[in-house]
Amino acid sequence: MPPPGRPKIYHIVHVDRLTSIVSSDGLFCDRRARQQADGTVIGMSEIKDRRLTLPVSCHLGTFVGDYVPFYFCSRSIMLFVIHRANNPGLTYRGGQQPIIHLEADLHKTIAWADANKRRWAFSLSNAGARYARFCSNVDDLGEINWQAVAATDFRQPDIAEGKQAEFLIQDFPWALVDRIGVFSREVALRVGMAMMGATHRPVVEIRRCWYY
Repeated sequence: MPPPGRPKIYHIVHVDRLTSIVSSDGLFCDRRARQQADGTVIGMSEIKDRRLTLPVSCHLGTFVGDYVPFYFCSRSIMLFVIHRANNPGLTYRGGQQPIIHLEADLHKTIAWADANKRRWAFSLSNAGARYARFCSNVDDLGEINWQAVAATDFRQPDIAEGKQAEFLIQDFPWALVDRIGVFSREVALRVGMAMMGATHRPVVEIRRCWYY
């Protein structure tokens, strides 16, 4: 299955972190976010710690935790883990409803990164796994298992691996967020409040199909 014509990328975050993202004019990598970002952390601490030591092979001297991570799909496996809330490594237990999707265009993001000398890469599976393979050439996007990325049934291990492919970028400016997908009107109102006064205001949509 070839890549989509205009692939989208998605970063999920608790809605109470949006004020910090807007005021900082972008997203921080995990290494910086630990010191500078405010709000609820939804990831698993053990995995976040490991990502700080996992090298990104196509950019020597850098690690997964030095990049802002995105999925190539909404309704990710990580969101499913948050929804089920039965993984012992998960500290956050607030469910999926307060989680928002920040959507951006992949090629626009790469163009910005190249113009601003920011490194980027993508993994063919979960970037937090020690066996992950990384690429940094748009010609290699076909290496991603796009059928797995689009799958709604990910019980098979190979599908689960492919669906967790990630796009990584050293910095991600707020201006590249094109759309914010939310679970409910209540969360949409919270997003609107967080963006008050912002020069860039992405469209906010209730996208229940992006949730479980």
